[in-house]
Amino acid sequence: METARLLDPLDRALIAATQEGLPLVSEPYLVVAESVGCTEDEVIERLTRMLEQGIIRRIGVVPNHYKIGYRANGMTVWNVPDESVDGLGALIGAMEAVSHCYHRPRHPPDWPYNLFAMVHGKTQDDVEVEVQRIAERLGHFNLGYTVLYSTRILKKTGLRLSR
Repeated sequence: METARLLDPLDRALIAATQEGLPLVSEPYLVVAESVGCTEDEVIERLTRMLEQGIIRRIGVVPNHYKIGYRANGMTVWNVPDESVDGLGALIGAMEAVSHCYHRPRHPPDWPYNLFAMVHGKTQDDVEVEVQRIAERLGHFNLGYTVLYSTRILKKTGLRLSR
């Protein structure tokens, strides 16, 4: 069944109300609820259901690192044992300088890396310090890595409903 058919008018209204991001207030779901004419609990329940059904992929912060002073961004890619990647990903993903961390498939022989972690710093030297901290945390599980530095900002967008 087509995703659009799974959405009732309130689901569509919730997606439209949140597709540019949640309001930056202490109770964002309440503000969304008021804007679409339902309760805060219903907003949370419906968004949770849409996540579980795969209609939306995630609800999360998409910071503009440049606006808050972080000009250096490096995607660190690590070769770690496959059987340890989930635990190591959780460990690295919890670090303050890492905005997101995830498992990706290897593509041998050219691409041996299976753990990706985006590291942010005010300068490239700051990023390098954080990369060394990651390497220390990984210890003997670190079988090699490289850092791919951002050269431009890409537009970040989430789900968009066609009008």
